[in-house]
Amino acid sequence: MGFSRHHNRAADAFPLRWSTPREDYSADGNAWSHFTYDMARSRTFRWGEDGIAGVSDSHGRLNIAFSFWNEKDDHIKERLFGLSNPQGVHGESIKEAHFHLDNTPTHSYMKYLYKLPQAAFPYEDLIKENAKRSKKEREYNLIDTGIFDKSNYWDCFIETAKEDDDPEELLFRVTCYNRGSEPAKLHVIPQVWFRNTWAWGYDATKPSITQTGELSAQIKHKELGERFFQCSPSPNSCGKDDDIEPEFLFTENDTNYEDLWGTKNKEKYVKDAFHQRIVHGNKKAVNPQQTGTKSCAWYPFNQGDGVAPGECAVVRFRITKKQNDAYLDEERFDDIMDQRAAEADEFYWKINPMPMADDLRMIQRQALSGMMWCKQYYHFIWDQWANGDPAMPPPPASRKQIRNVQWKHMYLDDVLSMPDSWEYPFFAAWDSAFHCIPLAMIDPEFAKKQLDLFTREWYMHPNGQLPAYEWNFGDVNPPVHAWATFRTFKIERKMYGREDLDFLERVFQKLLLNFTWWCNRKDFDGKNVFEGGFLGLDNIGLFNRSDPLPTGGTLEQADATGWMAFYALSMLNIALELAKHRRIYEDIASKFFEHFILISDAMSYRHGDKTKSLWNEEDGFYYDAISWGPEWTHQMKVRSLVGLIPMYATLTLEPQVIARFPQFKKRMDWFIKTDMRSQVATLQA
Repeated sequence: MGFSRHHNRAADAFPLRWSTPREDYSADGNAWSHFTYDMARSRTFRWGEDGIAGVSDSHGRLNIAFSFWNEKDDHIKERLFGLSNPQGVHGESIKEAHFHLDNTPTHSYMKYLYKLPQAAFPYEDLIKENAKRSKKEREYNLIDTGIFDKSNYWDCFIETAKEDDDPEELLFRVTCYNRGSEPAKLHVIPQVWFRNTWAWGYDATKPSITQTGELSAQIKHKELGERFFQCSPSPNSCGKDDDIEPEFLFTENDTNYEDLWGTKNKEKYVKDAFHQRIVHGNKKAVNPQQTGTKSCAWYPFNQGDGVAPGECAVVRFRITKKQNDAYLDEERFDDIMDQRAAEADEFYWKINPMPMADDLRMIQRQALSGMMWCKQYYHFIWDQWANGDPAMPPPPASRKQIRNVQWKHMYLDDVLSMPDSWEYPFFAAWDSAFHCIPLAMIDPEFAKKQLDLFTREWYMHPNGQLPAYEWNFGDVNPPVHAWATFRTFKIERKMYGREDLDFLERVFQKLLLNFTWWCNRKDFDGKNVFEGGFLGLDNIGLFNRSDPLPTGGTLEQADATGWMAFYALSMLNIALELAKHRRIYEDIASKFFEHFILISDAMSYRHGDKTKSLWNEEDGFYYDAISWGPEWTHQMKVRSLVGLIPMYATLTLEPQVIARFPQFKKRMDWFIKTDMRSQVATLQA
């Protein structure tokens, strides 16, 4: 696969890679300190890449991203900065000013804004000031440092568009406006490089990027084939007549062991070479043979005093399959950009043609664009991660037991929707399910693929559990997958006129396994009251609900039980939809109707049981409870969202729907009228 459809785009395609559990090879599992922001300049990533407004192919092999230097910082700005979890006042926190302005589902047009300070970036100030603050104080953010007070910054607009006749022809334009009151110098440095797939001991074949012309470099990869990194001279915005031509630099995407750990480098040219060359003037850091696995085009807008106030520096280049050493046609280039932007306008208007204030329409568009920007190539193979790579030193034996030891089957090589491109750059199963609702509006195929993936055998545990999130795949999140699956099905049917029953049935069949896992693993006593897990809405609980209680006994959770009632109704909904076409699903619908009633009864009445329920009649509220046995239950009277979750479990079965399924109706009537279900007799109209 090439760039034709899913080429991930940073912040987004890859704005944060350091500090993630995938890159953690420590003995104690402290991912935050094992791979830091400062290390990322010099250290090769094992499982992906990061960058500003970056693009990659659908398997993260070839990457394009953007970097800048203001002649004040001690390193190039090539990735977004933020605080790690231990450094932040309230956990990990990005400390940048960047904005997802536009993006279409096919990525035919993308637009991103990065605000680059003209003064030295306040890295140390942000770290030290946040370290002083308590959890009760607000965070200290980039804008609080005063660095934007006099508008001394660059607005760097980064646009990407696809060519008319070939979606693998990519055009890039960077337009940087000097918003300050004085001239300022700027270096714009687009980078093109390959993810390191050769250093680990599996396949030593190296791709290459080699300069072939004054303004172009050849890109060669055994699977992607041949492409060219073709640049255009930039108009001189520094008060000079001559154009600014880029200087191509080349190095290898390999770790600088000498700089990091004082040991000998395996390669002469290493990952951080561009920092050494551009910032520190070390010409020996880059390969004079003009070849490598990592390249950049260096545009220095630093003649005289630099770019005048209000003026802009513009850089254009393309990734193309056509070798052409002639200058880019800037007028045609800009026409294509404008055409793609106009098509994006048309697309988003069709998504919501209803009357709407312009501000609200723009909010919706940028929100949906943000969903597109937060797609990421996600790569993880548990066996290689846990046991190490043949060409690398073996990891500490302890790390095999640190996390995810029960998930040895995990083999992930997909484009996934991330909860947040920087602060949460790894999937969370229930977040992903929620993402699919807005995604279904603009890209139902991608939304369906997400929902299907989590139920596939290389994601779902053999016992039926869905992986929760990277820090702990075995934790438990709210079971919203069935709800999201049915909503996605209905959104596609309503907006696009397509009824994908194969998708609905395929995911439903796998969710039967997951529902059974919940019943077997989280219903401790078989009483239809559920316990355990990180269930999302009350992240600060009385106990760590993923661990055994310090009091002993079992924590019976109002929200876990409410979620399961909700899950049963979602499965009932899907079964009835499928029963319209395949009558055998009537029986399955009956099963989920009855299971919902049993859960509801257990929560509210404990019919026929002497123990207390989770419902408090006096307070009119649901509470968690600790159970030490059949007659020993203690409610914990804490008013929180936990007690509201049971309200989610509602469904209206219209008479015409029930009449359509005689076997379902027959079973439902019998179940409701049976004496043992007297508590739910009021369900009858």
